[in-house]
Amino acid sequence: MAETVQFDLVSPERLLTSVAAREVQIPGAEGDLTAMADHAPLITTLRPGVVKVSGPEGEREYVVTGGFAEISGDSVSVLAERAVARENMTQEQFKSMVAEATARLNHAQEAHASEPGAVDEAAKLLADMVAVGDHIGLSAQ
Repeated sequence: MAETVQFDLVSPERLLTSVAAREVQIPGAEGDLTAMADHAPLITTLRPGVVKVSGPEGEREYVVTGGFAEISGDSVSVLAERAVARENMTQEQFKSMVAEATARLNHAQEAHASEPGAVDEAAKLLADMVAVGDHIGLSAQ
């Protein structure tokens, strides 16, 4: 039985990390989950949150705004819409992420007023982004 999995985190701009990990905590759209070696194959969408990676080299955290995770018995790949290492996250970057979520909500309210599902989804995205800020000690203000 393997003790680690290969973890890769990719954003549209670049590969953020590629390391061996004992466990990867993922903010799945349906709830948080932890992937470890020999995990059953799974693909899930992500909600805004913090991806936590624990491995032989220590712990690292990454703020993600959404995307997908593909998990297998020997690897975890996260394809994030936007991702920043937590220690590199600035107040300005966080405000930018919240502004993007706010713009999505405003657009949904204007364009899809007859589709409450789209407005609800955009409102949840914004609420999740604000919760991430609370979790990492940054404010959307």
